[in-house]
Amino acid sequence: MTETFTLETELPVRKPYRLDLTADALRRLAANVVDVLSEDGVYRRVLCDDDGNNLIEVRQVRDDALQLRIAGSQPERWTATIAAMLGAEVNLAEWDRRVKPFPWLARLTERLRGMHPPRYPSLWEALAHAIVFQQISIHAASSIMRRTVQTLSAPYGGHGDPLHPFFSPSSVLFSADDTLRAVGLSANKIDHLRSAAAAVEDGVVSEEALAGLSTEEAAAKLVTVRGIGPWSAAVVLLRGMGRLDVFPLKDSGVARSLRELSGDPDLDPAALLEALGPVRGLLYFHLLLGRMRNLMPGSDDSESA
Repeated sequence: MTETFTLETELPVRKPYRLDLTADALRRLAANVVDVLSEDGVYRRVLCDDDGNNLIEVRQVRDDALQLRIAGSQPERWTATIAAMLGAEVNLAEWDRRVKPFPWLARLTERLRGMHPPRYPSLWEALAHAIVFQQISIHAASSIMRRTVQTLSAPYGGHGDPLHPFFSPSSVLFSADDTLRAVGLSANKIDHLRSAAAAVEDGVVSEEALAGLSTEEAAAKLVTVRGIGPWSAAVVLLRGMGRLDVFPLKDSGVARSLRELSGDPDLDPAALLEALGPVRGLLYFHLLLGRMRNLMPGSDDSESA
């Protein structure tokens, strides 16, 4: 079946920009069956809301533009969401200025030149990821998330390997405990996912309300949701709402990445974050891709080209 795209347009991006790096930062690992990046650099995903499902397809056509194609009805409603998801309008100049005093971070920034900070398309998706990825390895969490998506979300046909929309809050609320345990979710995580789903469904937390709050106020609101602590709130604000002034510091993986990527076992994370100021959240994505691509001091640059 050949997909019929009902919208084809160009999406401007701030240079420097690389879709492959940005999509990798969004996806994290290849186990992701929601956000898919093909070998030829095309990013695909199914977005859904009350008006239905839409397949999106994005490829980079110039250093300042992406080609965006959307299938399905009312495709225009997704253009702003996709621009935000892919960090199209984020200005990296402040980050470039603040990393200069740190040679290791300036080097890492150069090797990942063009990565923009991605975002999940909804608050619910950010909450669900924060909960599933709590206190376990990224690989274990990614496998559990993949199985959860495949179990709770029907595949979208019509384009090669099936794509899965992200599962809805209601699918969590109405799934049996046995179904959720079978994908690898613990009893606590089932409870926390349901609490977050109910909070979203009931309007206890919403993107619109959080957008009007300061970062500190938004974090305080998020931690009222059962299962969302300070670390998870920071992840939700960063990966879900694009708040670059937050960083999920109390994380053993972050500490290990800082040591390995800086080559300095005595690095002071608090001092580094203070120096990075309002763009400290970008450090999270540089550490993520730096570890994924094994960009340790002295490693070969060829893999990041």
